[in-house]
Amino acid sequence: MESLQRQTSPDSDNDPRYASVTDERKRKRMISNRESARRSRMRKQKQLGDLINEVTVLKNDNAKITEQVDSATRKYVEMESRNDVLRAQAVELTERLRSLNSVLEMVEEISGQALDIPEINPWQVSCPLQPIRASADMFDC
Repeated sequence: MESLQRQTSPDSDNDPRYASVTDERKRKRMISNRESARRSRMRKQKQLGDLINEVTVLKNDNAKITEQVDSATRKYVEMESRNDVLRAQAVELTERLRSLNSVLEMVEEISGQALDIPEINPWQVSCPLQPIRASADMFDC
């Protein structure tokens, strides 16, 4: 009976008969833990590589979008400048036409002949400082 207690007692780890089994289990667990740690490191390394690639792609996309915004801004400023010039020219031409119409009216009064002076003012803008709206496709290259 004493031999049965010895086999089932908790001190069986100290028993030389079980030492090799216990050592084998420890060795297998250690190998398994090392392999698990190696896989975990590899997974983390892959995740880091994926994130670095994603950062690179996003930076490239950001640079492209920034360039597109800058290009659109430059085109907008250029168009706005052209519109300002055209508005100024329209105002100047309108004033010239009014001036010419008044000269024709004076000639009519002085000569006493009735001249046909049409009221033509193709450049008349209700508010010359009002911005002219453009469509988005106007900026396509």
